Amino acid sequence: MVAGREQQQQQAHRPGIYKQKNKQHKHGKHRTKGEIERENKGRVAVVALSKKQKRELRKMDRRHKANQLRRNKKDTVLTEKRRLGSRDGPPHLVAVISLHAGVDAGAVTQILRGEGVGGVLHEDQGVRGAQDSFGLVLPRFKQRFTFYRSDTADVHSLLDVAKVADTLVFVLESTEGWDSYGEYCLSCLFAQGLPSHALVCQGIADLAVKKRTESRRALSRLAEARFPEARLFPLDSEQDAVLLLRHLGAQKQRRLAFRSRRSHMLVQNASYTPNNSQDGTGGPATGLGTLRVSGYVRGCPLQVNRLVHIAGHGDFQLSQIDAPTDPLPIITAAPRPVKPAKGGDVEMMDGSAAEMNGAGGEVRVLMKADPSQRESLQTEAEVDPMEGEQTWPTESELQEAEEARKNRKVVKVPKGTSDYQATWIVDDAEEDGDDEEEDDMDSCDDDDDDDDADELMEDGENESQDGEAGCDSGNDDADDDEEEEEISSTDRVGAEQKYDEAMDKAEEEDGLKCYREARSHEMFPDEVDTPIDVPSRTRFQRYRGLKSFRSSPWDPMENLPLNYSRIFQFQNFERTRRRVLAEAAAEEEGAMVGWYVTLHIEDVPSSVMESFQAGKPLVLVSLLPHEQKMSVMHVLVRRHPSCTEPTASKEELIFQCGFRRFRASALFSQHTSGDKHKMERFLRVDAPTVVSVYAPITFPTTGVLLFKQRANGMQDLVATGSLLSCDPRRVVLKRIVLSGHPFKINRRSAVVRYMFFNRDDILWFKPVELRTKWGRRGHIKEALGTHGHMKCVFDSQLRSQDTVLMNLYKRVYPRWTYDPYVPPALPWVKKEEPENLHDIDME
Repeated sequence: MVAGREQQQQQAHRPGIYKQKNKQHKHGKHRTKGEIERENKGRVAVVALSKKQKRELRKMDRRHKANQLRRNKKDTVLTEKRRLGSRDGPPHLVAVISLHAGVDAGAVTQILRGEGVGGVLHEDQGVRGAQDSFGLVLPRFKQRFTFYRSDTADVHSLLDVAKVADTLVFVLESTEGWDSYGEYCLSCLFAQGLPSHALVCQGIADLAVKKRTESRRALSRLAEARFPEARLFPLDSEQDAVLLLRHLGAQKQRRLAFRSRRSHMLVQNASYTPNNSQDGTGGPATGLGTLRVSGYVRGCPLQVNRLVHIAGHGDFQLSQIDAPTDPLPIITAAPRPVKPAKGGDVEMMDGSAAEMNGAGGEVRVLMKADPSQRESLQTEAEVDPMEGEQTWPTESELQEAEEARKNRKVVKVPKGTSDYQATWIVDDAEEDGDDEEEDDMDSCDDDDDDDDADELMEDGENESQDGEAGCDSGNDDADDDEEEEEISSTDRVGAEQKYDEAMDKAEEEDGLKCYREARSHEMFPDEVDTPIDVPSRTRFQRYRGLKSFRSSPWDPMENLPLNYSRIFQFQNFERTRRRVLAEAAAEEEGAMVGWYVTLHIEDVPSSVMESFQAGKPLVLVSLLPHEQKMSVMHVLVRRHPSCTEPTASKEELIFQCGFRRFRASALFSQHTSGDKHKMERFLRVDAPTVVSVYAPITFPTTGVLLFKQRANGMQDLVATGSLLSCDPRRVVLKRIVLSGHPFKINRRSAVVRYMFFNRDDILWFKPVELRTKWGRRGHIKEALGTHGHMKCVFDSQLRSQDTVLMNLYKRVYPRWTYDPYVPPALPWVKKEEPENLHDIDME
């Protein structure tokens, strides 16, 4: 008994029905490491080996690799910096700009010309024809400079010089710094892209010794608003000029992407040869000729087969590139006899060689254009008006059409009936087959044939006289038809006319007038008044409703305008941009950076030479592939704080886009991430706006300035921004809002009026969704009566002060008003803002 009890006490616990059961490990989907090693037997794939080695780099190896990349990048930057102004690079181009009407920039350049600076002055090696431009070689620093004093009264010339200048020297007034026009110039320069710069002031040495430090501190604090890291240099003596030149030659250069990726040049010498005199044929003058310009290549190597753009004048082709001797060499020793250069390399020569070459030495021809490889001047695609139309008919089809015209049956129809409507009108002779009326119908047919013949001869100008000369049976039939119409109209008297009888038309008109007056003060965006005399389905026939502006589909290739056949489109613009920029950066052929070359430009109008002779700068840039072709460009801009007047969409503006300058009508739209973008009627103040315009293709990144010309010729800065993309498929939708007033409100339904004024319009727009200002959504259920009342159902009960709205959309496109000619701007004067500007009633 005792043993049995011990066995019962030692019995193990048996699991019940609630015991947890874990799933077994399923190793069929992947193999273990041991299985993989047994299968491979030590063999490892090449790809896996390379990834493993790349992953298992030691910490020290990763550090060495990062140091090598950093060192290579640093060496590249230092090499580029040392080349600028040296023997192997172009002269350091310095533009002197005055920011105040009370300062004289000519006094700054006069001090830089002084003998105490220790440089070799070349008065004739600046920009020929400019009011104040010269070359300066400093053997002490082994550097050379080209100074150019820009005319600040011409903002276009100022911006063109700033595009190619290496350094800008701003001349400030000792007390105020800059005036309103100086602020205007700085706004334009900062928006375009500001290169390296230096601040200079004069007149501090004339102050008392105790006030000099205080004056410099006050001017430095004033300049920190625009130039937080710039250093202020006093320039009252030649010692100050030496310090300024040392700073200009050693300071860090700011890289501007839009010019560093393209070859550019500031023309120093130019000559022009008309085409007729060049050919020797003695024919009539064409107004075109060959322009030969000389200057230093900057940015990247210059290709002879690429197009060049002259700022403000257009795109042209090159015929050849010559290599004259460098007119501004760095002379560090006594002149010695020059040995003839071996090979075709272009070498720096000393001053005596330059003089000999200028007196008639040989000019090497570096390269000539290949007609089979150089870029075309075609800007627009060839438009075929017959593309997409049917083919020309064959002879058999023409014969069939002629027989059909001869056998055509003439049917008498009411005046104003279209051809399509006439095909549905059945002749009475086909319907009546009774023998009793055959004689009468025959007599009537004779009269009808005579009348139809008269109508065909007179091209439908005179009406048929069948009613006067017809038979009695015809008149009886017409009377019967009129009686039938009257009977049918009286049969329709029902709920709709009963609803109309209880309506007071005078009260409806008074209510509409009061409602529109009340709504006009709310200034609801995009709201339009529904016309009374024109059906809404006709007035808004190009508009459609969208269930969701974000997710509803809209075909970007639907109903495109004719101008879209003239432009070019990329399959993938971003991929093309990366490929073109990568190819441009890898090019190592052509006229290298720093070479002094002469370009032969074909078919240039004489106005370009006249502009250069008038003292205006001539800036030349080499275009990348496809940059001469027209497309739809999109620019992301913000309204400038100095612009206080509203700027409407599709208003003509002046664009400064990189090296280009043109006029065009802009289309404003919102900057969103969806596939559809809402059009803006005016340039917004509180948000960025996308500006769409027909313009030549330009690859980002590029600064963009928008100007608006006044009636007196001055140009105000409206907005600044950068180039966004080139995409003709970008859908811009214009929205209009039709508003209605809830007349009778039930729980979820309401009777809405004043949105439409006839029954057919309600039925036409019935599928469009409705919304209210308070967030309710609904749809039209049915039309009530014939005067525009409709029964609508909403997701919740409306309030009496709510407004029912209907959104309609249509796609809009920019206007083709591209004009490369921009009139010269007059000296800008700040417009006086009225004191009570905010009190003006906008209506």
